Amino acid sequence: MRGSTPGLRRAAFGLCLLVSAGAAAQETYSFDVSAFEKKPFELSGYGELRGEAFELDQDAALYQLGFFDREPRSDFERGSGTLELRGLFRHGDTMAQFVGHSTYQDDFTGSAQDSRLYEAYVSHQPDSGTRYDLGKKTLSWGKGYAWNPVGFIQRPKDPNDPDLARQGFVIAGADFVRSFSGNLKTLAFTPLVVPTYGDANADFGGPLDTGDHANPAAKLYLLYKDTDIDLMVLGQGSRSARYGLDFSRNISSNFEIHGEWAHIGRTSRPVIGPAGSITPRESGATSYLLGLRYLTENELTTIIEYYHDGAGYSEDELSSIYAAVHDAYAQYQLSADPTALSRLRTAFQPVLMQPNPGRNYLYLRMSQNQPFDILYFTPALTVITNLDDHSYSVAPELTYTGVSNLELRFRVFWLKGDRLTDFGEKQNDRRAELRVRYYF
Repeated sequence: MRGSTPGLRRAAFGLCLLVSAGAAAQETYSFDVSAFEKKPFELSGYGELRGEAFELDQDAALYQLGFFDREPRSDFERGSGTLELRGLFRHGDTMAQFVGHSTYQDDFTGSAQDSRLYEAYVSHQPDSGTRYDLGKKTLSWGKGYAWNPVGFIQRPKDPNDPDLARQGFVIAGADFVRSFSGNLKTLAFTPLVVPTYGDANADFGGPLDTGDHANPAAKLYLLYKDTDIDLMVLGQGSRSARYGLDFSRNISSNFEIHGEWAHIGRTSRPVIGPAGSITPRESGATSYLLGLRYLTENELTTIIEYYHDGAGYSEDELSSIYAAVHDAYAQYQLSADPTALSRLRTAFQPVLMQPNPGRNYLYLRMSQNQPFDILYFTPALTVITNLDDHSYSVAPELTYTGVSNLELRFRVFWLKGDRLTDFGEKQNDRRAELRVRYYF
């Protein structure tokens, strides 16, 4: 096995704020007003190196799909680097922003490089209550931390890294905001279109959709008393029509609850049909999420979320797919004919490689800020459980931020589950990860 070189530069996200205060002389105070003025141009970002070590499960369905035509192995290492740059230019009421993301990765399969613009858009704000946006922009719809059922026009989060920046879509939109003095304190309306014309947003609809669509969408935000509420809709186009709502409310200064609900008019997923055939199953889907966030006096933050994905696979559907893979792999070992495994790989590997292809999940994350007065250390624990088959992943981590602009994070993932279960059939049983990120 060839070891990989853990070289990683990982891109973007930092934000530099410069604020200065003034000096006091006797009973009068003075300060430099220019220090509070927004700069016309800002450039920030981060570079990241990441090393990973995987311990593979050779009896798992996803291992058999991924490695049946490769040299068998029980483990491998991967090194990667990321560089992300964020630029912001202001001129009067107009602002232009870009986010560039570049990655390099090396493991036993070879090396690969990818560079793309996550965002590149222009905003014009003629007054405090009106803004117009045009270009490639990452939107963030929904109140959930690990999942967003109402994220109709954004790429899905990775629940193992929900704070990572994601690539946006080309949009044209606006925001109209009004404030009031009654129980309804704020009202905001966001109409937009996500056009799929030519090469614009080619992956918004999927590989089978080649038509041109405007894909109109809208969000209505209300701050009613102390509750944030959003109503969303995406019209029929490259994706089927869908609508939903979310809410967030602070019960107290350290206790918040949130939720999302969404309905999709039509979804399609491949399943194992009669006599082992692969058939598409189409239906409408209703998804929802309910969660809470609680902060204790000693700064222990707990996030709990229950997620039902109406478009996900049921326990029986998943077990049927995994059983079909095992049967095809056994036949391949006898006959050396890869036809059945290749067919299953094409149909199911893209969906099964998603972090959570099932239907009902529970997410728990606990992080303690500087326990026992150990400065700059933040230990955390993340648990994700498939509530249908009771398989789960456990990921303890430790983050150190004692050096200016530098963040070190070490995580270990343990995946547990019986055969024919979600986490029990993942490609690896364990994964260790060390990330070094420098912000500038």
